[in-house]
Amino acid sequence: MDRIDVNQFKEMLRSGCANLENHASEINTLNVFPVPDGDTGTNMSMTFTNGYNEALKCNSDSLSDVAKAFSRGLLMGARGNSGVITSQIFRGFYQSIEGQELIDTKEVAEAFENGARVAYKAIMKPVEGTILTVIREASWYVNHDYENAPFDLNTYFDKLCAYSKESLEHTPDYLPVLKEVGVVDSGGAGLLKIFEGFKAYIDGHPVDFAEKKAESEVNPALLLENEEFGYCTEFIVRLDENYIKKFDEKILKQKLTDMGGESLVVVKDDDLVKVHVHTLKPGDALNIGQRYGEFIKLKIENMQEQHSTIIANASGNQKAEKPKEEKPAQKYGLISVAAGDGVCRLFKELGVDVIVSGGQTMNPSTEDFVKVIKDLYYCENIFILPNNSNIILAAQQAKAVCEDRNVFVLETKSIQAGLSAAGMFDRNAEPDKNLEELKEVISNVLSASVTYAIKDTTYEGVEVKEGDYMAIANKGIVACDKDRLAVMKKLLDNLFENDDKDLITVIVGENRNDDEVAQIEKYIEENSSLELEIVDGGQPVYSYLVGLE
Repeated sequence: MDRIDVNQFKEMLRSGCANLENHASEINTLNVFPVPDGDTGTNMSMTFTNGYNEALKCNSDSLSDVAKAFSRGLLMGARGNSGVITSQIFRGFYQSIEGQELIDTKEVAEAFENGARVAYKAIMKPVEGTILTVIREASWYVNHDYENAPFDLNTYFDKLCAYSKESLEHTPDYLPVLKEVGVVDSGGAGLLKIFEGFKAYIDGHPVDFAEKKAESEVNPALLLENEEFGYCTEFIVRLDENYIKKFDEKILKQKLTDMGGESLVVVKDDDLVKVHVHTLKPGDALNIGQRYGEFIKLKIENMQEQHSTIIANASGNQKAEKPKEEKPAQKYGLISVAAGDGVCRLFKELGVDVIVSGGQTMNPSTEDFVKVIKDLYYCENIFILPNNSNIILAAQQAKAVCEDRNVFVLETKSIQAGLSAAGMFDRNAEPDKNLEELKEVISNVLSASVTYAIKDTTYEGVEVKEGDYMAIANKGIVACDKDRLAVMKKLLDNLFENDDKDLITVIVGENRNDDEVAQIEKYIEENSSLELEIVDGGQPVYSYLVGLE
């Protein structure tokens, strides 16, 4: 193949999207920490799928227009650091081919090299041994080969995949922790799957999605009633071994119903569970689903948007925007990311205006932030508390998209830091003063947690067995044992060494054990002089979140 036209470009994207989605669960396992929140594959798949869907919606015959729509879709759908970086790679790709109706090997090579440059510029402190390294090395080497001896697109993608794989295999040389755990960089692995999907299409055998969806001649969106609007959320979960025998469809249905889910279908087939639910909060539904195992397929569609578009197209009319309810102007709007009823309630009590559902197990997208920023149109200044290091980039992308608004991203990397920042937020102070003082606040917060291991591994000399409980602090595993209370006590002993702190906050997760909590309270009171606050957070995955300040 010598050139790619608009239709071929869409098919190439489809093959890349399918290959990434089919391997998302595998990429999720490439997590340095053996905790149940490894979500790189899910984040990248959801990001890429959003971009692909936007490319499909673009009815233009112009390759440039479709590439622009794809780039925009990636940006708005970007989740997690890997998703944001992926969006920047293809932003640079689009910028390089803008105005082109056909692209040849030379133009594709230059576009991916530009993608690497744009991705690096988007990251304040680029880290080598990541997806950034893979795109930089692979795009440079293949372009260098082309300049020495030109070749066709088939050869280009052969080389791109080969160099990407070689670079990926060397990521542990940049990051020793990858070598110790025995994994390669998960973001780089996801990028390789995209490229391998592209190559498969160029070679004439495109990758298809693992599960094809039946298409109806009559669009069911035309039959929706108003009360059914929200998000059509579908996912397939491969159950963890612990759940295969004891999984109860009724319990999952009840949980989804309790969070407001409608049109609910839950079907179990061996180790797979397929869920269909209409909800106003798809992130909550995904958080519930991921507790049972790993996602192997995800789809979230805005039924209101789809319905309005379909009706407008059917009638030949443009959709009219619903007028916004007028609200009195206020100086500040505060947005926080959180999961768990108790944690969300805490943020609300501390004055947070809007909670974006998400966290460790489901990172919100750029578009999720953009939407709530727009909803806070009556606020002069917007502060975002991401509360997770893997969400900060998406929040910063939303700030860039909403360039006409005064948006500030406070780099809170944990729920504990976010709560402290929200509690000290001064609505009478000027934004710059708030930003400066809150940075000081969060720098003084020590965050730790207790969760369980999803695989056997060794991390910094600590041997971990699947199913063990782990205490995590200072970016390391400080204790590991089958006894959760024993692990918690070892964590507390570690934290007690910080004699410059006055307050310890223990946020209890969804699987609360009252007797265990009472013993933890007693242990803290008997072994420290710290002021203690115990909060029922209800957060998933993490049995305990501990903050010291």
